[in-house]
Amino acid sequence: MCGIIGITGQAAAVDGVVSGLRRLEYRGYDSAGVVTTDPKGLRLVKRAGKLDNLTAALEGQPLSASTALGHTRWATHGEPNDRNAHPHLDPSGRVAIVHNGIIENYQTLKAELGDVRFASETDSEVVAHLIAEELAAPAPATAPATATAAERAMSTAEAGTPDLLAAVRAVVARLEGAYALCVVAADDPETLVVAKHEAPLILAQADGVGYCASDVAALIEHTNEVAALLDGQLARITPDGVEVVDVDGAPATPHAYTVDWDLAAAEKQGYDHFMLKEIHEQPQAVADTLLDRLNAPAPGLPPRLQLDELRIDEGEFSRIDKVFILACGTSLHAGMVGKLAIEHWAGIPVDVEVASEFRYRDPIVDPHTLVIAISQSGETIDTIAGAAHARDQRAPVIALTNVVGSTLARDADGVLYTHAGPEVAVASTKAFTTQIVGCLLLGLYLGQARGRVYSSEVADILERFDRVPDALREVLALDGQLRELAQRYHDVDSTMFIGRHAGLPIAMEGALKLKEISYLHAEAFPAGEMKHGPIALIEPGSLVVALAPAGHVFGKMVSNIQEVRARGASVLAIGTAGSTAALVEHADDVLTLPEPPHELAGPVLSVVPLQLFSYHVATLRGEDVDQPRNLAKTVTVE
Repeated sequence: MCGIIGITGQAAAVDGVVSGLRRLEYRGYDSAGVVTTDPKGLRLVKRAGKLDNLTAALEGQPLSASTALGHTRWATHGEPNDRNAHPHLDPSGRVAIVHNGIIENYQTLKAELGDVRFASETDSEVVAHLIAEELAAPAPATAPATATAAERAMSTAEAGTPDLLAAVRAVVARLEGAYALCVVAADDPETLVVAKHEAPLILAQADGVGYCASDVAALIEHTNEVAALLDGQLARITPDGVEVVDVDGAPATPHAYTVDWDLAAAEKQGYDHFMLKEIHEQPQAVADTLLDRLNAPAPGLPPRLQLDELRIDEGEFSRIDKVFILACGTSLHAGMVGKLAIEHWAGIPVDVEVASEFRYRDPIVDPHTLVIAISQSGETIDTIAGAAHARDQRAPVIALTNVVGSTLARDADGVLYTHAGPEVAVASTKAFTTQIVGCLLLGLYLGQARGRVYSSEVADILERFDRVPDALREVLALDGQLRELAQRYHDVDSTMFIGRHAGLPIAMEGALKLKEISYLHAEAFPAGEMKHGPIALIEPGSLVVALAPAGHVFGKMVSNIQEVRARGASVLAIGTAGSTAALVEHADDVLTLPEPPHELAGPVLSVVPLQLFSYHVATLRGEDVDQPRNLAKTVTVE
């Protein structure tokens, strides 16, 4: 959730670190700090609040060094204030650390340190103390003044004094929990040492400069050739190179890959907010996710849906008799659409599970169970843990993610990548619509593999899906109407979203978007459930947003709309060309969307007006839509 960037070997490294922290702001944070190394000691500046507070402080006490380490913190242990901000130092001020994750046994470790003064309330600070304790040993052997950092470290180690990498190795062996750690020491000012377990950490080397970061977004201005540390790996990063080892000190190999987007993709490009830019990028993102999916397996054979990146032979799906979809937040709603698609086309029962709860309820999972784990970042710790539990039961796992090289993608048996490109706004938009498309492709693929959908049907359905990007452009053209609706309703204290069938997960996503960025109360309910309790909350002035496209449940939706309107609610109905004529007499406002080319593709279209409505409500209320309070883009703590 927090952001890390370290640089060594670059003039004005602090400027590079601050620039990297800017690119990590989307992850969510409540404080920021920077530390530089110098043979005379470490220099530290950190401030609660936004990054601007840190940069203002740096103007008053500028730091100049070729090695710097920065961090943006999302509070877990201790309130967000200056002293709890990262980096953290040991009492002597010789070691500094930044940490993402949670050290679950930090209280035990603090007790083992004895009578040591702690400067913060965090779980992280104990790591700095432990490393300093490991480094407290006889004076190191003398190395030539011309020696590289690696040679000095080797000389130190040969003299019997643990070097920084050895000290960090000894400490992480004692840690329980999740961590991405980066460590610097005054006695080795050109070295960064990093360690990783269940939290992402990326390494890079370019033009004589070494880098580490929690996300490639912080490094993309420097290089697109990166390597992800794997669990249990550590690395020493110097201007001369990168050395990766395992916890025993043996050489290890990280996961190297090339980032397939450039710096321009992570810029606003004239839009007021990243969220608005990413809403408008959805037609292209959906088109990219659908690209080249229909191919003939051999000359003369009919074309078939091909998901080559799955890494699982199509025939293996014939033995699957149950599917679990694991996800959190917005991704959970995409999974609910996936359930409809898989049950419709493949005829397999599907359960959609909140990933954080899955492994704690003794789910019945075996080799005949397929688990689909959905995460935009591929680093959502709850989803990763749930998928790992499924693999322990020998169930095949498919990851549906946007990030190549992510932990979820690496660990899964197969992976289906969406192609949304970088999503910077905390509130997900284009990642969500491409996840829906990915779920539809998986459902159709399973139906094809099980012989329930013929080649001609597959080709027809995919041809219809290819019309979705153009339909999305028609929906985006309704932005002016949605701005007017937001002006009318932006002061409503509580909003209910209702839907049926494929409209229900979109109602849930609409409610989530509104409360995420406007901080207004919003809830979603199956429309048929309103009369079983939630309708008691309806009173004159209440707003109900109803998902009411043409289709087999439209008549039922009209009845549910009449129920809430009879009790004084204002109704904003989201219909389609085939339903809005009937909606006009039952709703206060009606927004007409194009008919989806396939009913199960309807959610891709119907969520966009809810994204725009939430965006305009939040901006009218003066809220920061890209960095909503208390939220983080990548949730790497349980």
